[in-house]
Amino acid sequence: MNDLKERRRRAIADLIRGQALSSQEELAERLHALGFAATQATISRDLEQLGAVKVRRDGQLSYTLPDAVPNGAGPRLAAVLRDWLRSIDTASNLVVIKTPPGTAHLVGVALDSSDLPEIVGTICGDDTTFIACRSTAEAEALAAKLRGGLQ
Repeated sequence: MNDLKERRRRAIADLIRGQALSSQEELAERLHALGFAATQATISRDLEQLGAVKVRRDGQLSYTLPDAVPNGAGPRLAAVLRDWLRSIDTASNLVVIKTPPGTAHLVGVALDSSDLPEIVGTICGDDTTFIACRSTAEAEALAAKLRGGLQ
């Protein structure tokens, strides 16, 4: 990735973490104030690459980022589950996680970054994350671990 793109994406991430931004236009204005010229298409691609999603908090839509989980499941995954988990169920070798609308992607990214050995992969919709495990036993064990806050 070239240096300008990397600096712009870092600026976008910092802006999203620092304030509630509800539109790409608002983000473009803030970037421009920082000296970055970016089209809506560029901002859209950057948001996609950063994993940014819009979530509703306190009645307002704004962008948020799934923070990387550096070492194993760790406290970040536990925090994401605490904030967004509505229910966990199993279906054969799948773990099914229900979240508020627009937040399944946040949970999926945190799970994908967690290096939990039971997880083969994830698929995220709007409010549902499917976790594929190798077996029914692994799915049940993972569901229990997630319900218990990863202890």
